[in-house]
Amino acid sequence: MNRIYLLLLLAAPLLTLPKAFAVSRSERGNLIFENIPQAPPELTEKLAGYLNARQATPLGWSPKGQLLIATRFADVDQLHLVEQQGGARRQLTFLHEPITEAAFSPDPARSAYVFLKDSGGNENAQLYYQRLGDAGARLLTDGTSMNGAPVWSNSGREVAFFSTARDGRSFDIDIVDPEAGALPRLALAGDASGAAWSVLDWSPDDSKLLVLKEVSISEGYLYVVDLSSGQKREVEPSPTKVGIAGAKFTRDGQGVYLISDRDSEFARLRYVNLFTNDKTVISGPIPWDIEALAISRDGHYLAYVSNEAGISKLNLLDLRTHQDLTPPRLPQPGVITSLSFDADGKRLAFGFAAANQPRDAYVLDIAENRLEPWTRSEPGAVEAAKFVLPRLTEFPTFDRVDGKARQVPAYVYEPASTGSHPVLISLHGGPESQFRPGFDPWIQFMVNELGFAVIAPNVRGSSGYGKTYMALDNGVLREDAVKDVGAMLVWIGLQKDFDAKHVVVAGGSYGGYLTLATMVNYSDRLRGGVDVSGIADFVTFLTNTAPYRQNQRRAEYGDERDLDMRSFLRRISPLTNADRITRPLLVVHGKNDPRVPLSEAEQIVNKLRAKGGEVWYLLATDEGHGYRKKQNRDAYYETFAQFLMMLRN
Repeated sequence: MNRIYLLLLLAAPLLTLPKAFAVSRSERGNLIFENIPQAPPELTEKLAGYLNARQATPLGWSPKGQLLIATRFADVDQLHLVEQQGGARRQLTFLHEPITEAAFSPDPARSAYVFLKDSGGNENAQLYYQRLGDAGARLLTDGTSMNGAPVWSNSGREVAFFSTARDGRSFDIDIVDPEAGALPRLALAGDASGAAWSVLDWSPDDSKLLVLKEVSISEGYLYVVDLSSGQKREVEPSPTKVGIAGAKFTRDGQGVYLISDRDSEFARLRYVNLFTNDKTVISGPIPWDIEALAISRDGHYLAYVSNEAGISKLNLLDLRTHQDLTPPRLPQPGVITSLSFDADGKRLAFGFAAANQPRDAYVLDIAENRLEPWTRSEPGAVEAAKFVLPRLTEFPTFDRVDGKARQVPAYVYEPASTGSHPVLISLHGGPESQFRPGFDPWIQFMVNELGFAVIAPNVRGSSGYGKTYMALDNGVLREDAVKDVGAMLVWIGLQKDFDAKHVVVAGGSYGGYLTLATMVNYSDRLRGGVDVSGIADFVTFLTNTAPYRQNQRRAEYGDERDLDMRSFLRRISPLTNADRITRPLLVVHGKNDPRVPLSEAEQIVNKLRAKGGEVWYLLATDEGHGYRKKQNRDAYYETFAQFLMMLRN
């Protein structure tokens, strides 16, 4: 018998919780535990072997060809510099809060960079500037929200960034020269719509900005802003809503390359001439989304990434010869992030992770067509051969397409041992997001050490499968996504390798809502659930979420100010139906969460306890939407592991 399982089985009486009238509470640093026992040392030690894994994310190049990366040192991600393939990491920052974005100035005379630092998890980030070799960084502005990376001008003198500092709710674009000592100047004022503005690029002569106004993932508007006049001109206006995922100026300034789903079910890479309005589809008619692009500074190469059923494919185009190049194969199927060319346009850096490999910085030498890992991240104290690769499958759901049952894709991780395994259903957030098989040591621990099969479905509303599929849960269709989970529970019951009597559901953010809604509708088929930063009541969520997010979320969930929609949202909210949740629940939240306010957790915890429900509650007073600090994440996963084993008894 598994040692961890035996240990917790013997401790089962300690894990049987008292009812609402006897809530136990303890505090450890910034963490508050309610009805949660202390984790056994053996469990903590075993889990640490997985959670001590480290990953590296490339953030761009210095003018001298050094690679800027973010990787964890101690408790949070810090900035490091890597000089060459396999070179030592030179640490640049030593902060208590995580770095979220960073960018090097292309001006070799400055040898400087800017970075965004999170501020207690509330997404009220701070923008700093630092020269290499300086003892400390200089604060440029406070109140900057984390909506994309700051973007340097081509001269490397000024940086443009997104900010809500003016009034706390408007999405503005500001510009600052870090060496001038002057305050940031307003380049574009956000409007009353609440749409998110972000900076995508500077024109080659630095006279214009390319900016995106995003109402939702399926509605975006691309503009060129003239910095001398302040006038903005929309790029390729459309009579219908179009989703835009990214854009860059051509190096002659005559046009833009953009990723949009205009006239297509999927996001495609397009070229639009700003003067003649000529248009060309670059990526071809593939049934998958293009999700990222980068252009070399000399205009020679264009790199872009396609998302093919959750697996990334790197594409490279020679813009001078108009030829598609064939980059080397990646080590195994996985996920690519963070494309960037070096100053000479001869090397392309990107992050790559797979289910059995932590994310590392890779560099493609284009002339040699050679792929080099520049970092070697540690997978923790676990043999890499032990990591489980998932299989992609589908299950039928309740409705039909072209006369056949609609199929819902899902990734499945299974223990190596034979037999009928308990199941953890992992529901991603968003909902306009997608589970993808990157590196997740927590999943590996559940599978290898706790013996759970983990199933991660991409229910309707997920991105990556076309805009029709993504819209199937909008507004009054919200409960159809919950029905997808119900259909999966039926499918699980038909699989001989799964124990349908031991199924747990878990999810974060919107996935937290799905978890609660699944427990409302299918408690009789579940052992319990784990709600992380989840929505308990759509009306209170939309009322209390950060002002700059309200209209964006109304575009997805519905406008609670409309009386009919308000009635619908209240009717389907888990809080309204909490009396139907009859299984144990673990609730995890951050006190400073601006997206899903803490009140969502408190409401569901209090209501379930008032009716005698079994609730574990973990609160971090120094976190926001999700746990970013390692010591907090470790405590969360320790609690999660104990909860799973309690449910398995």
